[in-house]
Amino acid sequence: MVKTSAGPDTFEIGDLVERALAEDLSAGDPTTDALIPDGMTCRAIVVSRGEGVLAGGSVAEAVWKRLDPAIRTLSILLDGSRVSPYDASLGREGGVIAEIEGGAAAILKGERTALNILQHLSGIATETARLVEAVEGFPARILDTRKTAPGLRALQKYAVRVGGGGNHRRNLGDGVLIKDNHLAALDREGLGLGDAVRRARARAPHTLKIEVEVETIEQAADALDAGADILLLDNMTVAQMTEAVALAAGRAVTEASGNVSLHNAKEVAATGVDFISVGRLTHSPRALDISLDFVE
Repeated sequence: MVKTSAGPDTFEIGDLVERALAEDLSAGDPTTDALIPDGMTCRAIVVSRGEGVLAGGSVAEAVWKRLDPAIRTLSILLDGSRVSPYDASLGREGGVIAEIEGGAAAILKGERTALNILQHLSGIATETARLVEAVEGFPARILDTRKTAPGLRALQKYAVRVGGGGNHRRNLGDGVLIKDNHLAALDREGLGLGDAVRRARARAPHTLKIEVEVETIEQAADALDAGADILLLDNMTVAQMTEAVALAAGRAVTEASGNVSLHNAKEVAATGVDFISVGRLTHSPRALDISLDFVE
């Protein structure tokens, strides 16, 4: 888990905030406009209703600042902070994530957008932290994948880092990853897995590593003999992964992938793999329950 105030790129935050607010406010907010007088100010707190790891504080803050630059953030926890369910008797130590002050209308109009982002990113950081803790003591590092919500990849991958995980490829240009459908297409030319690795080595930039998705020990052996840098052990059994790790020792890095969860992460890590990539971190995280309460 990484405790930090540093967030995603400022441009990425600004672009997301603009698009997210447009979803909610493109036709205005007649409820707030009808009920809240101009000039009304208030103080509100953002609180956690569950246990988790915070991520996205700077993005949520940017939502309110975009609606009203005069809104002040009186306090805010750093991303990576552990949060507990809100307990008013404990003050700021009791699950209070942030305290903001300013125009009541702007705070209300930005409430759902800010909380959606904060809940989603904190959910990713929380799930990542749990998996990282599950494999503690083993060399394996938890990674995300490219199974991200369109338009949210930069923020989702940031949340994984906050939770203590690492990032796999950010986009297709970050490395060569030969998968089953690449091989199926090459089969039409009469080319096999080893041929695919050799072709990639000859044609791809020399600065990129070559990773190959393998489902059997035979495929792993072929990839290694052809000079693959990384073996992606796809949906292998624990026994198969253990054998593949031994086969790749000193020759290639190994990455386990496919149906990894809190229930089996430790068992997978015990095979000796270098990395464990988990798509569900970003494609189906459970949001951390976070809400906003007016206090004055």
